[in-house]
Amino acid sequence: MTDFKRKRVVVTGVGAITPIGNTAIEYWEGLLSGRNGIDYITAFDASKHSCRIAGEVKNFNPESYLERKEAKRMDRFSQFGVSAAKQAVEDSGLVINDLNAEQVGVIIGSGVGGIKVLEDQQTIYLNRGPDRCSPFMIPMMIANMAAGLTAIHTGAKGPNSCSVTACAAGSNSIGDAFRQIQGGFAKAMICGGCEAAITPLSVAGFAAARALSTRNDDPAHACRPFDRDRDGFVMGEGAGILILEELEHAISRGARIYGEIIGYGMTCDAYHMTSPVPGGLGAARAIELALKDGAIAPEMVSYINAHGTSTPANDANETAAIKKALADHAYQVAISSTKSMTGHLLGGSGGIEAVATILAIANDQIPPTINIENLDPECDLDYVPHHSRAQKVEIALSNSFGFGGHNVTLAFKKFTP
Repeated sequence: MTDFKRKRVVVTGVGAITPIGNTAIEYWEGLLSGRNGIDYITAFDASKHSCRIAGEVKNFNPESYLERKEAKRMDRFSQFGVSAAKQAVEDSGLVINDLNAEQVGVIIGSGVGGIKVLEDQQTIYLNRGPDRCSPFMIPMMIANMAAGLTAIHTGAKGPNSCSVTACAAGSNSIGDAFRQIQGGFAKAMICGGCEAAITPLSVAGFAAARALSTRNDDPAHACRPFDRDRDGFVMGEGAGILILEELEHAISRGARIYGEIIGYGMTCDAYHMTSPVPGGLGAARAIELALKDGAIAPEMVSYINAHGTSTPANDANETAAIKKALADHAYQVAISSTKSMTGHLLGGSGGIEAVATILAIANDQIPPTINIENLDPECDLDYVPHHSRAQKVEIALSNSFGFGGHNVTLAFKKFTP
């Protein structure tokens, strides 16, 4: 990417469906107020599960965005993804038609795709036989379908893909969309992540891996990133979508610009299936690469939306990674984990957290990390505890790390012509 002039890429639209709000505005207001979206699981009977809490999306009606017949042929993760994408396109004012459709693409990631459909169809198969399985099972289940269906519902005929990099999937999708526009392969991209994995088998699997919090007696305080007494992540669901545009294209149509995306760093720990490499070395390299890609000096960073999962390993390792990448400035930068309010959306987390990051820049407001009562001694940075903070945000980073050792950092800045 150094042998030609790279296109500038800006954010012109946002959409979000989350455990604390079903639009980007509701989500943002929820973040600033420290709203808790975590409670007891209602999607299924979790009484026999060791983890009985999650960040469920509430009062979501897919028929607000889709025809009933269409909605019934989508898994919940695709319903979230398409609905948030429609929000973002409307927010951007981008009109997709025959004249520009081939220059507008879609990249939407998901960690596990349509696991609810898979579980339901397996039950049908076992109880009623193979002939009773739905002909829509495969297209409803596969992880790329949110991207494919978004293209169908918006008419976007440009580059189309899906990152499936566990909890880094949403951020990888945004970074890859950024590269498509930088390189001149698209004028605009609909990108982000979505997930709907609050299902019996999924919760049982993550619990068996000892990844989930079992603070069932106190769901509102179960997700406590950087706190000494954290005991695992709390699963969430939803979708976060950005509209990225080549700057000249956005200006030519008079688009409102939230901010600019300027850096993308991606690495792998190459260490363990689920555990991060000690000392956060892989994560630190992702941060450093994003800074280099955006020509950002460490002291220019105002805010970091942390991966901040509330697991013992992640939070200490991410703190170490930030210290390694930013050196002494690590102690000056504001850091927050919005997962403390939404739970962890797996492949959707990078999407909603990128929305939070760009809105922090646009509004000069930093969301808090709630539920910090006693900081882990290894976590000694400024995590913006309890309350949001009014502060100038010029450059912000969003971190996402996934099982398999995937590390992604996105860098955004306040827009200046």
